[in-house]
Amino acid sequence: MTANSGKGALVHYPDLPSEYRLPRPVEVWLPESYDPNSGDRYPVLYMHDGQFLFNRGETPFLGTDYLWDVDTTMARLIENGEIRPAIVVSIWANLDTKPKRKLEFMPEKPVTDYVWKLMNAREPVDPGEKIVSDNYLKFLVNELKPFIDKTYRTQPDRENTFVIGSSMGGMISAYAISEYPDIFGGAACLSTHWVLGDGAVIAWYKDHWPDAGVHRIYFDHGTETLDAEYEPYQLKMDEVMQNKGYRSGEDWISRRFDGADHSPRAWRERLHIPLVFLLGNR
Repeated sequence: MTANSGKGALVHYPDLPSEYRLPRPVEVWLPESYDPNSGDRYPVLYMHDGQFLFNRGETPFLGTDYLWDVDTTMARLIENGEIRPAIVVSIWANLDTKPKRKLEFMPEKPVTDYVWKLMNAREPVDPGEKIVSDNYLKFLVNELKPFIDKTYRTQPDRENTFVIGSSMGGMISAYAISEYPDIFGGAACLSTHWVLGDGAVIAWYKDHWPDAGVHRIYFDHGTETLDAEYEPYQLKMDEVMQNKGYRSGEDWISRRFDGADHSPRAWRERLHIPLVFLLGNR
């Protein structure tokens, strides 16, 4: 199903099949300039928590501050010449229950038995549940990306493939860069939920983060509500970035937003910053 979404078109796939995860919706936003019959090809942004990204008239929590309005921001930045036109692929999260989203987005390999106990002490998981983020990324890389590249006029190379998310979506976006550095050329991780597992993922990244040279990485955090806990952890991740050779302001950004809370409204208000960083005309 295709619908207008601000400026551009939104294509809705209600149940993309997968070997690795339960079917659920995926949406593709095409910029106004997109023409399937032209020779133009477009970078692609893969974004998590897709049900909150676009105002389509059917979005859960419509009329609240839960919407990112990604199409509006993308269209404005494109029209102003601040970014290259790009395709946005939004992957809906499993929101049947809160833990299932966490289990898809928590980086799997850093979770030892000890880390699992820390996670459960903070945010309990039902007995028998397990982390499935490796399968989530296999779906993204081995199934979804090939489908998008076959169906749409994309630039499929690493330099034009990006991943974006917030909170636990920030966790899985960083994990995607670590696990598939040859697939993703950049990531934007807003209000990354490092506190889950008491920063164990950051410690794991010391030996499992790609060296600088070909990636662009954006981190940020606020100072209110849940974001108030993040700064000590983000500073540790910033050390990892420095030790790997990333240069602040060039191929890596880490920003603090005083007064910003942990909400889609806050992420919507600053989304233009990572979009320009990843897609800016450079």
